[in-house]
Amino acid sequence: MLSFLPTIILRHRKENLKKCSLRGLENRDDMQFFTYPKDSLPPLSNYILLDMNAPLLSEKDKTFGIFLIDGTWNYAKKMTNSIKEPLIKRSLPNHFKTAYPRRQDSCDDPERGLASIEALFIAYSLLERTSDGLLDHYHWKDTFLKMNFHSEALS
Repeated sequence: MLSFLPTIILRHRKENLKKCSLRGLENRDDMQFFTYPKDSLPPLSNYILLDMNAPLLSEKDKTFGIFLIDGTWNYAKKMTNSIKEPLIKRSLPNHFKTAYPRRQDSCDDPERGLASIEALFIAYSLLERTSDGLLDHYHWKDTFLKMNFHSEALS
């Protein structure tokens, strides 16, 4: 069995934890949370940043860890721009839709602008990692799964 690098999550210090879709994952052994801008990140050379405008995530990416930026769309842009080392970026197939009731309009494609937990769940599924427990605390879990994971949603 292939063991994976822990998922690294950079969360903005102003992220509203009451609305944060990743809430409840902080104590998982396969996740490392860092707070922007106060925490320094570990080297990211073996990590993939999920980005809507990048080449598709594929089977070739299985050996990389996942790096996720968690914040509002405006904060996420600033956080991404603050990282000085080159990042490998990958996107998720564009047929996946968010169940998160978004109020912001700063996302280029709001329906494709997945909640962080949704993007992470899809990435884990595509990379054949166990997604057990990822959605346990996600309020819109059932809606998200119904919208996206019928018979051929991962293809």
